[in-house]
Amino acid sequence: MTTRVDSRNLADLIIKPLVTEKATLLMEQNQYVFEVVPKATKPDIKAAIESLFDVKVISVNTARPPRKKKRVGRFLGFKPQIKRAIVTLKEGDSIPLFPDV
Repeated sequence: MTTRVDSRNLADLIIKPLVTEKATLLMEQNQYVFEVVPKATKPDIKAAIESLFDVKVISVNTARPPRKKKRVGRFLGFKPQIKRAIVTLKEGDSIPLFPDV
């Protein structure tokens, strides 16, 4: 499996973990939601998660929700484009998003 991104830059693909109500429900099924760079591919995301958290990734599902409009006075623009990745881990692996709270 080849990746387009150099192995030193894999950590830059993952922006932040998303902690929403749906994301916390998915954690019970060993699935974690991350916001990633829009140009990241599924193999790149898999390699980044495996190298950052030392876990085994089974599958990666991605979604690009539509951009939302943003108005400042009379000027209309859009919020930046984001991409979400739902990562399914091997049974027994976990990612500590809340370490010893």
